[in-house]
Amino acid sequence: MSFTYNPKKRKRATTHGFLVRNKTKYGKNTIKRRRQRGRKKLTTV
Repeated sequence: MSFTYNPKKRKRATTHGFLVRNKTKYGKNTIKRRRQRGRKKLTTV
């Protein structure tokens, strides 16, 4: 049996990273919301 969660740093960055979020309107909104909440980390990578 194989594990279902096989973490990869690159995959994580290209899906949830800061640069990717900044590319879209909705991604920018996400970062803005997290800033308003006072998050220490805005995105994963």
